[in-house]
Amino acid sequence: MNSALPPGYEISTAPERLDHALIHQWLSQDAYWALGRPREKQDLAIAASLNFGLYDSASGVQAGYARVVTDQSTFAWLCDVYIDPTVRGKGLGTALVSAVKEHLAPYGLRRVLLATADAHAVYAEVGFEPMGEPEKWMVLGEQ
Repeated sequence: MNSALPPGYEISTAPERLDHALIHQWLSQDAYWALGRPREKQDLAIAASLNFGLYDSASGVQAGYARVVTDQSTFAWLCDVYIDPTVRGKGLGTALVSAVKEHLAPYGLRRVLLATADAHAVYAEVGFEPMGEPEKWMVLGEQ
């Protein structure tokens, strides 16, 4: 995968490359939507999802993460998108989300959803837009 990535970075869906401890640290300590998430929950989420790791090509150190919950046929939920604060501002978030979009394209999904409080512009660059007729949607659980 190489979705307009800045030089020196690569994206992989290989599960064995994921740094579970680092992902948990990022999300449970810095991501507003996952603060305090237990490591066991994060590991279960990773195991049941399609995962995307963003890596420094030279060192192999993980620099970002995204996961997708999907049936690979009709629906997907993009979540837990995170870029290490030390490398933000380089277009890595947009490149990561673009790679996810490209990876999902062959599935012919009817819709891919996500929720964000502060990164609308990043997702809009990749083609996401506000939900039409949000009054049709309902939620069970946290809002």
